[in-house]
Amino acid sequence: METLAQQRKRASKPLLWIGIGSIIMAFAGLTSGYVVSRTTLVANEQWLTFELPSAFISSTIAILLSSTVLWWGMSQIKKGNVSALKVSLGITLVLGVIFAFLQVQGWKELIDEEIYFAGAGSNPAGSWVYAISVFHLLHLGGGIIALVIALFKSLRGAYSAEDFHGVSLLSIYWHFVDLLWVYLYVFLTLIR
Repeated sequence: METLAQQRKRASKPLLWIGIGSIIMAFAGLTSGYVVSRTTLVANEQWLTFELPSAFISSTIAILLSSTVLWWGMSQIKKGNVSALKVSLGITLVLGVIFAFLQVQGWKELIDEEIYFAGAGSNPAGSWVYAISVFHLLHLGGGIIALVIALFKSLRGAYSAEDFHGVSLLSIYWHFVDLLWVYLYVFLTLIR
């Protein structure tokens, strides 16, 4: 008979995929709303066209690097290299924080260009960029929390070549959040 811990472990990956599906639907709704707003407002000449902040491309590079480092760490733990996993988790965490910092820098760039989220002088085009990027950053925040937990667990010796399930789940989520941002960045760049 399966223990409660084994049942939880077996159920964790399908639950993660259900959560990812929910996030995909939420972002599909946001991007659809963006398209509908843009289509309506362009016809009325009320859509503001502007370049995305340069910090957004830097943040995209940071998150792509973080995924690459985490992928390397996963490949190393499968070979039993626990030290490499610890290093990769630490570097991924730092790159995740850098991504968040660069996103905030991007918002400051928007404000400097007088593109506001709400209030006097705001435009739906800018509001959508803020809403989409803030919503993504909140999901990345969940990944950062999971990275911190995984890093502490790895420092305490919780993972091995035989048991790295928690890091595997984190890796799936982190790569998803990474790919989601790349999609959002390309979407916001092309649908201006």
